[in-house]
This record gives sequence, C-alpha cells and structure tokens, in this order.
Amino acid sequence: MHDWQSLAHVRWDFKYHVVIIPKYRQKVFYGKLRRRIGPILRELCRQRGVELLEGQCMPDHVHMCLSIPPKFSVAHTMGFLKGKSAVRIHRELMGYRRMTGLHFWAIGYCVSTIGLDEEQIRKYIRDQEKLDDGQGDLDLK
Repeated sequence: MHDWQSLAHVRWDFKYHVVIIPKYRQKVFYGKLRRRIGPILRELCRQRGVELLEGQCMPDHVHMCLSIPPKFSVAHTMGFLKGKSAVRIHRELMGYRRMTGLHFWAIGYCVSTIGLDEEQIRKYIRDQEKLDDGQGDLDLK
C-alpha cells in the first residue's frame, strides 16, 4: 500500500531515483568526504522539505531515492541540492581548495520516476556496493 502524503489541496506520492556525479567523474568519494556527503545532502533535503528515502555513495557518483513535493520541480530541487552542497563541500571539507572554483558537481543529473516498483529501486540503490567495488552509504538512519 502507498504512503500518500498531502498538502492543502493535494494528495501525492512522487518518488524519483536520481544519480549525480562529481565534475569530470573524478573518484573523489573516499574517507572524510564519503562520510560527510550523506549528512550534507540529508540536511539540505530537510531544509527544502524533500525526503531522502535511500542513498548510496559510490567512488564516482551518488544514488538517491527522493520524495519531492509537487510544489517543487525536480530541476529546481536538484539545482538547490547540487549548488548548496557544492558550497558546503568546499567550505567544510576542502578548505576552499579552488581546483575548479566552487564547482563540485558535473552539469546535469540522471532522474527516473519510481512507480509501483519502489522496493526494487530502493534495493538496487542499497546493493550498489555489491554491484560495484565501492563502499559506504549515506547513513540515513
């Protein structure tokens, strides 16, 4: 059964599988950055009213399952997440090391809607470690 959410005049259940990559698809998610990217993205999602349902950080990309309210577009939400997280990553983790300015993420993202196969998509995101040689997750608990 669906967990429908509601706002003043709408009941909704929108979920998206989103993949974002760092600039030049560099394998940068190791150590301190890998441990901190989850809390940064979770905090930004909370600020925007977006629910981060599942997440997995691979060495060169991040998978997320997001529940975005209908009052926000996916493009607007992803622009906010990528922009604000890039600034926080540079401030908190890279000490303003200006290799690529304050840019961190590559232009664009991959997004797919999740319908009735939500559990299958969430399992895919969780099992990325087994499918690839990466390690760690976004520590959503």
